[in-house]
Amino acid sequence: IVGLDRPTAGTATVAGREYRKLRAPLTEVGVLLDAKAVHTGRTARDHLRAMAATHGIPTSRVDEVIELAGIGSVARKRAGKFSLGMGQRLGIASALLGDPHTLILDEPVNGLDPEGVRWVRQFVRHAASEGRTVLLSSHLMSEMAQTADHVIVMGRGKVLADAPLAELVRSWTTNRVRVRTPRPTDLVAAVGGPDVEIVSAAPDLLDIAGLPAARIGDLAAERGIPLHELTPTTGSLEEAYLALTGDAVEYRTKELS
Repeated sequence: IVGLDRPTAGTATVAGREYRKLRAPLTEVGVLLDAKAVHTGRTARDHLRAMAATHGIPTSRVDEVIELAGIGSVARKRAGKFSLGMGQRLGIASALLGDPHTLILDEPVNGLDPEGVRWVRQFVRHAASEGRTVLLSSHLMSEMAQTADHVIVMGRGKVLADAPLAELVRSWTTNRVRVRTPRPTDLVAAVGGPDVEIVSAAPDLLDIAGLPAARIGDLAAERGIPLHELTPTTGSLEEAYLALTGDAVEYRTKELS
């Protein structure tokens, strides 16, 4: 998107224009690709001031993003001494410097502590609520499930899915019901059928797909089968991702037995 690599085909534009043709790119697109791409001898504040000078951005904005990213206490320390998490925060501050309409963040929570992860999650959702476009690239499916509204799944350079989060999970996963009972054999006989999948997870625990929890409960009650647990479970983004990319994995690991 920002022109650091040339595609074999096609084009990418931001607000209808190629990135290299933007007059003031920092005010249009904020990018975090490599948080360590800084002059290691400069302080965090000087790094941001140098970036700001290229666009006539005032020093007051530098101080503002420093506080916003939570690096005020280390702003006058050399960036080369930063931990991975602090480097990520500096990279986010750099992306925010021009108050851009579009943010492109690659693995923004990499190296952050739990408080930092929560801050990034809240920040990107707040930015989106203001009408900004926020593009996140990540392999942390659990984090994306809490953050993203719309998901694009890529595999070997091809778009495998492009849909709202809930729709994608619903289409590529199976809802199951977790049932715990002291009479699992009787329950299997009661609920079994051609469209019902039953997996024994423990001597008293069954995972059932193909029937809603209410129907399982009714069938058990009709036969006097006690249930100690009846919990519907929905599929996850990670399950959907693995189902989508099963045939597009470039490097496969050996299954552990």
